[in-house]
Amino acid sequence: MIVADTERMTFPVGYHSLHLDVSMNFQMNRWYSWVGEPEMLEELRDAAKRIATYADWTREFVALAQSAQLRGHTLRAGFYWRSAEFFMQPKTQERRNARDKFLEAIRSAYATDLGARIVVPYVDGIIQGILPAYRFTPTDPKGTIVFFGGFDSSIEELTSAFIYFRDAGYDIIAFEGPGQGGALNDSDLHMTADWHKPVRTILDYFKLDRVTLIGLSMGGGLVIRAAAFEDRVERLVAYDIYPDALDVNLRQVNVLRRQLIRVLLKLRAATVVNMIAKQAAKTVPVAEWGIATGMHVSGASSPYEFFQRTARFVTADVSALIKQDVLLLAGSEDHLVPINHFYDQAKSLSNARSVTMRLFGRDEDAQNHCQVGNYGLALRTIVTWLNALLLEDTQRHPSAGTVSSPGREQVRHWL
Repeated sequence: MIVADTERMTFPVGYHSLHLDVSMNFQMNRWYSWVGEPEMLEELRDAAKRIATYADWTREFVALAQSAQLRGHTLRAGFYWRSAEFFMQPKTQERRNARDKFLEAIRSAYATDLGARIVVPYVDGIIQGILPAYRFTPTDPKGTIVFFGGFDSSIEELTSAFIYFRDAGYDIIAFEGPGQGGALNDSDLHMTADWHKPVRTILDYFKLDRVTLIGLSMGGGLVIRAAAFEDRVERLVAYDIYPDALDVNLRQVNVLRRQLIRVLLKLRAATVVNMIAKQAAKTVPVAEWGIATGMHVSGASSPYEFFQRTARFVTADVSALIKQDVLLLAGSEDHLVPINHFYDQAKSLSNARSVTMRLFGRDEDAQNHCQVGNYGLALRTIVTWLNALLLEDTQRHPSAGTVSSPGREQVRHWL
């Protein structure tokens, strides 16, 4: 069970074999790792026996959520509602209801720590909406962290991580940008590759400078895209690395389809791409989910348009602009992001002030995407890195000197 001691949240350790489907197994571990109640683990094992399709998934998790609510397990119920919502079709009332119940439960469970949702106005040309945010502030903070998620996260589900950072002495502002959580569902803002725009909005609104910027999952790519154009970012963390979103998305289909789609996208063969995507969706459930959700998140009207938009979410074109301290995290057996992305991302940061790499392994129960199975280790790694950098800054530049770019010889590796 997650408990708060005098300074830290603690998290369960272990990546469990709960379902034969890799994606479903990952999602079950993802939610459990934020709650950690032994009874929840047994409930997941039992429910998994009755889940073969996404319809089964929804039925079972709605039942688990309702049961947990009746028994007063508010936090568990919240994550069951989040899990039920996850594989539902976008823009349905069923999904809206599940999301509302998830938010209600999470806000109740974390009432003391979460505080009120801050609504930050967002304008990008003719596009207008809101960026939901929360702030967690300790007494006498060491520095400020700005945190956001990725492709499918809701910021509220990460509350335990924000409490951890706060208890480690950091002022933390967590927000949802276009395509995420409330920005998408309440404001119809679709995801943008120009991630410096929402980051700039948050920094301006809260009047922030010299911040640490952390992006989770697909946010590990967005964080680099943002920091490349925002000099108020002093340090950044890719938790995990995510330098090529299209490549990650196409990994859901076989190699031949993957190569064919890439060629067809270059040829702008929209009709053929849409036909192949439709066929893939019939045989690969996670591909069907990924395309439908991706169209919803990006505002695309077809699979072809979604893939074309996704191709913009890369870091290769901006990595050389990074001059800050960088921490790159990766799991050695990430089922979404291939391991070569980790090393490619590091090599491309040719002008960073420093690059620290941390690869997590099976022996740590942290080999998976975003260290599901051992969130605590990932969070400790980030805080340890931050503490060390802040100590160096204090010793070398007592009055906060300027960012320099010493070159590749100063790249540091954590193995």
